[in-house]
Amino acid sequence: MAKKSRKQQQSGGTPATVALTAAGTAFTLHAYEHDPASPSYGEEAARALGVSPDRVFKTLVADVDGELTVAVVPVAGSLDLKALAAAVGGKRAAMADPAAAERTTGYVRGGISPLGQRKRLRTVLDASAGAHPTVCVSAGRRGLEVELAPGDLAALTAAVMAPIGRV
Repeated sequence: MAKKSRKQQQSGGTPATVALTAAGTAFTLHAYEHDPASPSYGEEAARALGVSPDRVFKTLVADVDGELTVAVVPVAGSLDLKALAAAVGGKRAAMADPAAAERTTGYVRGGISPLGQRKRLRTVLDASAGAHPTVCVSAGRRGLEVELAPGDLAALTAAVMAPIGRV
């Protein structure tokens, strides 16, 4: 996780919630007890929050033609790497090395948020997000989700919206 300022430590905020607050964006924070034995962080979040898995989105980091790129897709499906590459004008995409993803975003795997990353990366939000009034994404640590409007998520991350998820 990214190093927190004294103000963040006092408020209990993460870089993601600090970014949302600074932008004046409406959001709801949802905390749940994370089970380290859970095989899927996103599906665990959906179950714990009682939210449909098509409204809970996971944040994945991929390497597109040598450039780290963030993909935000529903936990109910998987990432289509070819579609991700095409969405950013690239040729080839592969999942990024987990250590590189953690180092670049400032978050740990299973808690990577598309918001408040240490280094802003190109971001693609699956087009299915637009079908929901709100979606949930990681708030920057395991067991903490933020719910917000998909348009706000796209605006804050400068995301391109494209069909990059597979069911």
